[in-house]
Amino acid sequence: MPIAVLPDFLPLALRDILGDAERLETRFQNATTVWHAWGQADQPTVVLLHGGSGSWTHWVRNIAPLRDAGWRVLVPDLPGFGDSDLPEGCTDTTDLPPHLHQGLQQLKPLGPVSLVGFSFGGMTAALWLAAHPEDAQALVLVGAPGMGLAQSQRTTLKGWRHLPTPEAQREVHRHNLLALMLQHEASLDPLALALHAANVQRDRMPRRRLSSTDILARTLPVVRARVSAIYGENDALYGPRLPEVQMAMAQLSPCWGQWHTLSGVGHWVPYEATKVFNATLIQVLRA
Repeated sequence: MPIAVLPDFLPLALRDILGDAERLETRFQNATTVWHAWGQADQPTVVLLHGGSGSWTHWVRNIAPLRDAGWRVLVPDLPGFGDSDLPEGCTDTTDLPPHLHQGLQQLKPLGPVSLVGFSFGGMTAALWLAAHPEDAQALVLVGAPGMGLAQSQRTTLKGWRHLPTPEAQREVHRHNLLALMLQHEASLDPLALALHAANVQRDRMPRRRLSSTDILARTLPVVRARVSAIYGENDALYGPRLPEVQMAMAQLSPCWGQWHTLSGVGHWVPYEATKVFNATLIQVLRA
């Protein structure tokens, strides 16, 4: 298998830890989806789906603990993001499941499969399993939108593509990360800023609208996998309505698992609450 080339902005310690990554490619409808893989092929598989305007690097702090705990870790760049092609006619999350299903079939995981979706990736994972229930036995939603319960004061993000200098763009990236993704300014370290700046440059699906609807709430009743959820206490998408999200998910999911609220952090919990998130996710996957 080809060895993946990791991005230069990763710290040396992370590059060492993740240096055994394989780069895999799958094809469907003349479009290539790029996956990164860690671990042994005969282990149980966990598929991590990143958030909007992201790539596999949304999970840089979570991959090694999962691999070391005994999982085969597969992390695609979702179609239209990162190194993956934007398929013709692909405009939002509803267009992604066929490419991911076909990709997983081509990769042929040997053990049981769990899907973990962050934000936009959570909606995508639910839609995937609604269409292809045979693909995974468990679904973990992490900060997923689409429940129709967004707080009334919506997060305001700033545009950056029109700005003339990298310095000006970085200031907007800092604002947007603190407005939506991270609760604490101390969490916005150079790595978070660098990977975010690299990821948004490669977002070719800019007019996504379904995250502001109730698409996830409408999808959960037909998901037969065991559904669990992990959210930050201060998730910018839901604010004080987070308890309503918990109640709705438990009521809507035919096979409900666990809910975990991680205190004192925001939307991007896999990054901002790394240690407690990794421990919580491993516990949920083992349940």
